[in-house]
Amino acid sequence: MLKVAVIGGGSTYTPELVNGFLARTEQFPLDELWLMDIDAGRLEIVGGFAQRMVEAKGAPFKVILSTNQRESIQEADYVTTQLRVGHMEARRRDEYLGLRHGLIGQETTGVGGMGKALRTIPVILQIARDIREAARPGTLLVNFTNPAGLVTQALSKYAPDVPAVGVCNVSITTKMHILESLEQATGRKIDPSQTELKTLGLNHLSWHRGFTIDGEDVWPQVMAGFLAGLRKEAEPEWDPRTIEVLQMIPNYYLQYFYHTDRKLKAQEQWPPSRADEVMEVEQDLLREYANPNLKEPPADLMKRGGAYYSTVATQLLNAHYNDLGETHVVNIRNNGAVKEWPAEWVLEIPSLVKRNGITPIPAEPLPASCFGLIAAVKAYELLTVEAAVHGDRAAAYQALLVHPLGPKADKVQAVLDDLLETHKEHLPQFWN
Repeated sequence: MLKVAVIGGGSTYTPELVNGFLARTEQFPLDELWLMDIDAGRLEIVGGFAQRMVEAKGAPFKVILSTNQRESIQEADYVTTQLRVGHMEARRRDEYLGLRHGLIGQETTGVGGMGKALRTIPVILQIARDIREAARPGTLLVNFTNPAGLVTQALSKYAPDVPAVGVCNVSITTKMHILESLEQATGRKIDPSQTELKTLGLNHLSWHRGFTIDGEDVWPQVMAGFLAGLRKEAEPEWDPRTIEVLQMIPNYYLQYFYHTDRKLKAQEQWPPSRADEVMEVEQDLLREYANPNLKEPPADLMKRGGAYYSTVATQLLNAHYNDLGETHVVNIRNNGAVKEWPAEWVLEIPSLVKRNGITPIPAEPLPASCFGLIAAVKAYELLTVEAAVHGDRAAAYQALLVHPLGPKADKVQAVLDDLLETHKEHLPQFWN
């Protein structure tokens, strides 16, 4: 019997994930999909809709709803995590925490990302304990919970015996945009499965630097098209000269580092922040999901963000289950793949997915202009893991101090005090 447990099953993303499993029933013969959430009311709405979706397709697998984490993980073959400690209101607080202190207010980057990590890491480590004790031997934990790389770094150190990878949709979204541009330029259809995007860095801090079709490198064409597009725009997303010198496409989140002033200026227009907007979108989606006649995901689901989420999730599980040896970009322990960088660093890197494990593919390091930023943010990540696990205020202070988007030294304590007070109910490790 093939069982998948989704922790955070009341997420508005869940129907898209269910669609992914429905599209792959022949290759991935799922028997039971357990949707677990601590919010029983929300689970009833989202889970009820998921059950109707599956019934409408002839019920190829069962959808079971539960508020019991241990029961959901019991005998599972795969566990995916898509949870948000403190719900969307906690994200909103993260954003406005940044705004209050003249810093970037964002859910995964800077002070907001740190707040989310401190709340999330102890919860994910408890899930890992349940997997160790109750799931089947070798059960794979696939973490979508942000900040995905930082959470995976914590798992790598404090639950090394539980196979785990962090996953993000940025790489596949970039890959599909590149494909679209190449198809427009050449007039021919390209099979996505024959293409590979070469990416390296940390989650939300990576650079795309290669693209192959059937093994043939087409990166010069990709870069030429990308730069031509930037030069046509009155207010381009990236400074064209920076892209020309790097010869790489930065992950969207690098805007917070490369164009900090622009992002801070945009924050001055709040409300609404992104969390404010998503809260409205989620209310609308939950209202639609509650309609007993709805059996297909609504057309406006993508307003929530997270394009290709179901593709990333179910393709990865399918590749692992069927021993396909596919290449997927995941967050995983370096283990010498980039031999010049520390082995214990969790990187976002193309990796080989086989039944007996997921292995990062050896890669050349990024240039010094990227490594400096990566090293600073990785130092922040390692300190944040220690702060989250041990309730260590000194480690939290140092994490803020070293972060390139953090406060100046004489403001660190005020920001940290505000962060810990703002999320006090979700940070017992700092208050006990």
